[in-house]
Amino acid sequence: MDDLSGKTAIVTGAASGIGLGIATALAEAGANVVLADIQKEAVEAAAHGLSGTNKRVMPVRLDVTQEQSVLDALAEAERAFGKLHIACNNAGVPMHGVPLVEVPEADWRFALGVNVWGVIHGIRHFVPAILKHGEEGHVVNTASVAGFQNRRGTNQGPYSMSKYAVVSLSEALEIELEGTPVGVSVLCPGPVATNIAEGARNRPDHLGGPGDSAHDAAVLAERLAATGLDPKRVGERVVDAIRTKTFYAFVSAVPADTIRARHRRIEAALNSPWVTHY
Repeated sequence: MDDLSGKTAIVTGAASGIGLGIATALAEAGANVVLADIQKEAVEAAAHGLSGTNKRVMPVRLDVTQEQSVLDALAEAERAFGKLHIACNNAGVPMHGVPLVEVPEADWRFALGVNVWGVIHGIRHFVPAILKHGEEGHVVNTASVAGFQNRRGTNQGPYSMSKYAVVSLSEALEIELEGTPVGVSVLCPGPVATNIAEGARNRPDHLGGPGDSAHDAAVLAERLAATGLDPKRVGERVVDAIRTKTFYAFVSAVPADTIRARHRRIEAALNSPWVTHY
């Protein structure tokens, strides 16, 4: 999709961080942008900041863990701008700093609810909306470099697991959309300068209500501050991925040697006498 002008995009988790970076880049590329986020006031302020540049933007409140909320946001987007062309399933929360055996069940539900079910709901409802008009479209699911490896010393197992799921969902979606005019990208950022470390502050009541994110903040804040990429650059990466139909859209600092070592270990295991190849 070379020309994004006049196309309509919805971005979840758009009030701040990577989501706002994506929304900004899409708006600057000429798209109509629906900024969707669970933080009503914050997303309205973000949309107001963009609308000052004469962009066609609209804020909606969206809890990606709730199917009806996703349906309502989609209906608002189509009422305002007509056809939906681009869906960025971006909303995400951290889960770092606690060993797997000590993570409370509520925290597991929160991480899976936002990071996995948020993408599932987006696939189930945004993708059919893009397909139904037959025009070019694109789906961008936000994973992470954590979707390809588990970083030692961070105890980020729940987060990595959820992002591995996003990579797999994206790979499956790409296969299923072959032969259609709809492309797929999986966004895999390294460190980005965002406030994701405080993600638990927005935990919805049905998943346990706002939580203490001290563990997350302690582990993440220092790393993000030191090495985090400007979210606007991540947004520009997304626009480029849409235009060039890039599937694995890495951006920022990537632990390439760790990822390669993991893949070599898998390849070595395939040569076992217990295995036959097909």
